[in-house]
Amino acid sequence: QVQLVESGGGLVQPGGSLRLSCAASGTVFAIYDIGWYRQTPGKYREVVANITWSRVTNYVDFVKGRFIISRDNANSTAFLQMNLLKPEDTAVYYCNIRRGLKNYWGQGTQVTVSS
Repeated sequence: QVQLVESGGGLVQPGGSLRLSCAASGTVFAIYDIGWYRQTPGKYREVVANITWSRVTNYVDFVKGRFIISRDNANSTAFLQMNLLKPEDTAVYYCNIRRGLKNYWGQGTQVTVSS
C-alpha cells in the first residue's frame, strides 16, 4: 500500500520560508515523477512544481525564483523549499507521485502566510 505523508506546513509571516516534506512508503520511490500542488477553498487544485524521475524540474510562473522542488530517493522523500512567501501562497499543499496509470496523493499540509 502506497502512502504519502506531507509535513512542514504552518503559519509564517510574509517574506518567510517553509520547507515541506513528502515521505513515501510502500513503493519504489525513485521511478516516480513528483508534483507539489496547492488548493484553496472553492478553487481547483493547481500544480506548483514538478520533478521527474530523472530530476528535471519545472515551476509555475508564480513561484519561479521563490520555490525549489527536490527529491531524496534514498530516503523516499520529496521536498518543497518555499521562500519569500506571500499571503496568496496560503493554501493546503499536496504531494503527488505518478508513473503511468499509477497516481498517488498525500493528505495535504496547511500553509498560512499572514502577519
